[in-house]
Amino acid sequence: MVVQAFAFYLFAGILILSALMVITARNPVHSVLFLILAFFNAAGLFIMLGAEFIGMILVIVYVGAVAVLFLFVVMMLDINFADLRKGAMHYVPLGCAIGALLLFELITLYGMWQKSPTLQANRAVPSEKMADLTNTEMLGTILYTDYIYAFQLAGLILFVAMVGAIVLTHRTRPGVRKQKIADQVSRKAEDVLEIVKVTSNTGV
Repeated sequence: MVVQAFAFYLFAGILILSALMVITARNPVHSVLFLILAFFNAAGLFIMLGAEFIGMILVIVYVGAVAVLFLFVVMMLDINFADLRKGAMHYVPLGCAIGALLLFELITLYGMWQKSPTLQANRAVPSEKMADLTNTEMLGTILYTDYIYAFQLAGLILFVAMVGAIVLTHRTRPGVRKQKIADQVSRKAEDVLEIVKVTSNTGV
């Protein structure tokens, strides 16, 4: 229990500090790096809770794809962040008010939370069918049985979005020069080169 408590407070403390650094760091690259650190610590907390599937998905998807994509976009785009921050202090009172309202709602929700009377009994005596299954197997069983139609619908929406992005990228637009590989392969040397015989000391 002491090791688990120490690991929890370690992960949670680093997570809170890195989350604060994400929004307070002046360098956007540093913000993305602190975001990656926050994702890793959140994954550690999920693994401690027994949700290893969610923890691995958090590392693979968010750290391996989303955060790295943010990092490359921030590094490749030439954005003047000093101009973006101008006038930001005018929105601080509104942001603090909204944050206080959300904090009040969370505290109220936590204070009114009531546990089910059968919760302790279910924890003490788990069902025989689910007792031998891992967290990932239970998620897969629920996802591909009770929510199979919603899962397939989500996949269809993502597929349509991917096809739409490809169509918008490869649409024909006037004035846009595209590479024509067939023309490049079939081009002959005499079509693009001109051999001129120059006499010495005379120039072209």
